[in-house]
Amino acid sequence: MTDSFERADLGGGLVALTERVPGLRSVTIGMWVRSGSVNETPEEMGISHLLEHMVFKGTGQRSARDIALVLERIGGSLDAYTTREHTSFQARVLDEFGDLALDVLADLVLEPRLRQEDLELERSVVLEEISTVDDTPEDLIFELQSRQLWGDHPYGYSVLGTRETVGDMTVDALRRRHAESYVRSNIVVAAVGHVDHARFTDRLAGLFEKVSNGRRNGEPAAASTVPLDRIHVERHTAQTHIVLGTRTFGHADPRRYAMILLSNAFGGGMSSRLFQRVREELGLAYSIYSYQSFHRSGGAAGIYVGTRPDWADRAQSVIETEMSRLAASGLTEDELEDAKGQVKGQLVLSLESSGARLHRLAGTALYDEPFRTVERVIAEVNAVTLDDVAALAAEYFDPGRHSVVRLGPTLN
Repeated sequence: MTDSFERADLGGGLVALTERVPGLRSVTIGMWVRSGSVNETPEEMGISHLLEHMVFKGTGQRSARDIALVLERIGGSLDAYTTREHTSFQARVLDEFGDLALDVLADLVLEPRLRQEDLELERSVVLEEISTVDDTPEDLIFELQSRQLWGDHPYGYSVLGTRETVGDMTVDALRRRHAESYVRSNIVVAAVGHVDHARFTDRLAGLFEKVSNGRRNGEPAAASTVPLDRIHVERHTAQTHIVLGTRTFGHADPRRYAMILLSNAFGGGMSSRLFQRVREELGLAYSIYSYQSFHRSGGAAGIYVGTRPDWADRAQSVIETEMSRLAASGLTEDELEDAKGQVKGQLVLSLESSGARLHRLAGTALYDEPFRTVERVIAEVNAVTLDDVAALAAEYFDPGRHSVVRLGPTLN
């Protein structure tokens, strides 16, 4: 699969990336701002996410209704999300409307009105979003686990914020966040599909001509050690939800592919050890899987299971037994080869999606990494050895180094 990657540094830290994909009649464009919960204080937790909502309430050129209609009326889409490290705004349109999509994204990112009357309305929307998480145990358990795993470190903050912090947010605070973070040094723009790099970058340079360079948001301080703990949160639910987790390493660590392979083999699919043992052999759960995440300055790995409250102890015990086996012996050669085939297949299949290509492309600038061709990534996956995954298993999958959070009813 051919990669057609181009990059332009437009001054002041603003980066433009494009990947032309032959045969596509569309273009997918994204703007990433280095502003997320990791850049917040405890008192302003959720401000990046609330700001993401607020930009859709109107800009210098468009009303909220205009924003909703401008791309939908031509069959396109417009979306946004906030993570721990970034806020992203994305649009997908037919190639003939690429200039319009870029203009709309720049309008949102650079010229939001941020009015008091809009804040009161959108605050209510975000508070409902927080309530949705509280009412969804599969989501809430990971919020609880993040706090347990990271303690006071910003990686443990809620991206949505809390009812108290969102309730106290002011328009002035949102305007300060926008002025400080939505600047050239914090912005990465990427486009994938039927896109001409020179035309795209020229257009982008014009739209950002008057935007200040600002100061790039820094990385968080190293996380302090948090005591391992096992906690139970009482909740009247039909299932007990359990997450075992541990801190790992950041996105740039060369062991990343080995960790992905290890996690996939252990709990990444129907053929994984955990799925076969816990669900297929013992029937203890419907949903069980391992996970891993990589941030700039750290990461996490662990296991989730949802099970009957009276089966929770047994399910957790079986999982910890399997973790101990993995930590002691690693993977078999067949398991590693199967995991490689799964990961490589997922990678190549994902590249049929312009959205997946867009995230892959933007990641090179967001994480200050070189662009890797598909062939290069496949070579790095193939290079992972049994010793590589055994070392990670011993270091990160010993159940003794995992915190445990359980959410569900307490049995009498």
